[in-house]
Amino acid sequence: MTVSYTLEVADAKFGGFSKLLFRWRGSIYKLLYKEFLVFCLLYSFFSVFYRFFLTEKQQLLFENVALYCDQFTNFIPMSFVLGFYVTLAFNRWWGQYTSFPLPDNLMMVVSGNVHGLDERGRLLRRTLMRYANLSSVLILRSISTRVRRRFPTLEQVVDAGFMTSLEHQQLDGLYSDFNKYWMPLTWFTNLASRARQEGRVRDDVALRLLMDELNNYRGKCSLLFHYDWISIPLVYTQVVTLAVYSFFGFCLIGRQFLNPEKGYKGHQLDLYVPVFTLLQFFFYAGWLKVGELIINPFGEDDDDFETNQLIDRNIQVSMLAVDDMHQNLPPTEKDKFWVERYFSVPNSTAAETLRPTFMGSTYDISFESGQAVSMPFVYKDECGDVDRKVKDVSLVRDRQLKVSHLQTERGEGQFKVAVELIQANDNEQSSC
Repeated sequence: MTVSYTLEVADAKFGGFSKLLFRWRGSIYKLLYKEFLVFCLLYSFFSVFYRFFLTEKQQLLFENVALYCDQFTNFIPMSFVLGFYVTLAFNRWWGQYTSFPLPDNLMMVVSGNVHGLDERGRLLRRTLMRYANLSSVLILRSISTRVRRRFPTLEQVVDAGFMTSLEHQQLDGLYSDFNKYWMPLTWFTNLASRARQEGRVRDDVALRLLMDELNNYRGKCSLLFHYDWISIPLVYTQVVTLAVYSFFGFCLIGRQFLNPEKGYKGHQLDLYVPVFTLLQFFFYAGWLKVGELIINPFGEDDDDFETNQLIDRNIQVSMLAVDDMHQNLPPTEKDKFWVERYFSVPNSTAAETLRPTFMGSTYDISFESGQAVSMPFVYKDECGDVDRKVKDVSLVRDRQLKVSHLQTERGEGQFKVAVELIQANDNEQSSC
């Protein structure tokens, strides 16, 4: 089940994220502890081997190799490679989440446009939504291990009520080399056309609306299939993995504490435990684990998508919307504020104190006399004179003139606005 902690971080406060560090389920500790223990054991092995099992000459050779490894491991661009990869994986993860086929829009259109309170009307609406849900089940069986474990064969899909035995036979009877998740959606379109012929869908506009929502739904199913088919290029995943593993492979030797008596630069202390190297492993290897976790959210990790729960939710709410709630309206009554022109919704004592409505960041700014900024206007009147100047736009308003043409010209280091003005009073005689 997806790990949610939204309520715990609803308010920003001192140490707000710190309490999340002690969770185990869905944590980085659970993902990384095996690799972390292996790294610690290997580091300890090389440390003990260097200190107790090598001769003095062999220790000198080991020290030279360690210094060499420590000097050149920084040439591996860890931050760049990992950062770009995890960003790419996260964008892919979010795209898969937003592509999940939810029937909410489709069920509203079906409920509002496929009419009939009789058994035939109910049958049409429920069958249409069952076809839509069946299509999502078929596509999720192809990409999600959780759904595949729940429905290993199509017989289980039939037993669950998403498909009848005759529909199963027809689905198996149509030969195709490709995934047939689109077949129930084809049944949907044919059944919607039949409902239009029967007058259950009353006009072509409603039928078009049904087809548009179905195509949006089908597009999301198709997008999920292609996300599963087209992965992040394998070479990039290999490069990132090799970069991280080779970096810390060289760190096993290059980050060893050498004999302080030999005066090697940076080896004045012998602490036995490489604290900062372990932290670096935790951060970089943990970063790689994040990419590994989110690159395919349809597995069985703690933070993967709850596909089975979404299937249950979708079939339940879609059937409620098109059957139990179809034309089942509460009585319409006058609302509480029917006779009040201006009203405010009452708040409980625990609610936030009412604040003035936001009107804009400059709404409350006031200018003192003489602070208003004016721009000179060069205008052309009916007589064609162009040498008059208006220093403030208020003069244009005071003369009751209207702007018929606006043109900006760039002069020497400043902008000049040329305005063609026509007198607003049509009865006024021209002075030309």
